[in-house]
Amino acid sequence: MKLGTPRWWYTRDRRVMPASRALLTPVSWIWAAVTARRIARAQPVDPGVPVICIGNLTLGGTGKTPVVRAVAGRLAARGVAVHLLSRGYGGRLLGPVRVDPQVHTSADVGDEPLMLARDFPVWIARDRAAGAQAAAAAGAAVVVMDDGHQNPSLKKVLSLVVVDGETRGEEWPFGDGRVFPAGPMREPLAAGLARADGAVILLPADLPVPEPDLVRILRSVPVLCAHLQADAAPPSGPQLGFAGVGKPWKVERALKAAGCELADFAPFPDHVAYDEATLQRLAERAAQFGAGLVTTEKDWVRLPAAWRERVTPWPVRAVFKDGDALDQMMARVVAA
Repeated sequence: MKLGTPRWWYTRDRRVMPASRALLTPVSWIWAAVTARRIARAQPVDPGVPVICIGNLTLGGTGKTPVVRAVAGRLAARGVAVHLLSRGYGGRLLGPVRVDPQVHTSADVGDEPLMLARDFPVWIARDRAAGAQAAAAAGAAVVVMDDGHQNPSLKKVLSLVVVDGETRGEEWPFGDGRVFPAGPMREPLAAGLARADGAVILLPADLPVPEPDLVRILRSVPVLCAHLQADAAPPSGPQLGFAGVGKPWKVERALKAAGCELADFAPFPDHVAYDEATLQRLAERAAQFGAGLVTTEKDWVRLPAAWRERVTPWPVRAVFKDGDALDQMMARVVAA
């Protein structure tokens, strides 16, 4: 059974100390040490083409995949043959395999690769080096890797980390800085930033600028800002929303901010596989309100085909505030 993201991970108020956080802190020390040792001992493989990594400092919920799509889109607009690379989390195939939306399902290749494959060539591979080499052999001039900042197997020419810029009250993207499982960090903040070439602060559409404290914390690297914008207005009329993403509460906020008439909202763990019984319960709950069903594009690709006709996807995209700055950053390492 998948577990949802603990909300207490993201509080910066050190007075909030669940017993589980205290108990898990020694485990987090081990996690951080193992990660650091693995990175230090690695011998990265050069696949023969530049690799741009779009990664995370925390576990899920930052909006990394829309940033991957935006970066790939800007490269493609310059005529660069860009292929995407993913581990294929949640899928059964080991790869390397090129994702075919007409053949594969999210159970085969994972939800994010399946979603991105509608726009770009996408490869999934548990062995990232083998995946990048397969992409290069298939004609990729640049590989954009979705996730992998803590994966040292590939030589990267540019590493950008995506940071959740949505801070409300005591909610903070890094929590109180503790590493998994006592907090949301994949590794200590300073260690992650030391290997990054830049940070992308991803803001919700209704938050014009990032919190100054966040920019200050990230000052050791160049900082870019992007906004998460919907491709279309939410469906009209009452809606029952649901989402199985890293931070489902962000989807609920975004729908409300976009003017969606949310009758209810159901959160699920990230990458959850929706079974028939769960979807029937959602449909029955929606019927009680006379509401439709709306979810994220990432969740929608995980739905059985019959249910896709009954649920409205609400796609979003990352729009960079200073796209020229991103282009200049990429131009220094990628020949057009």
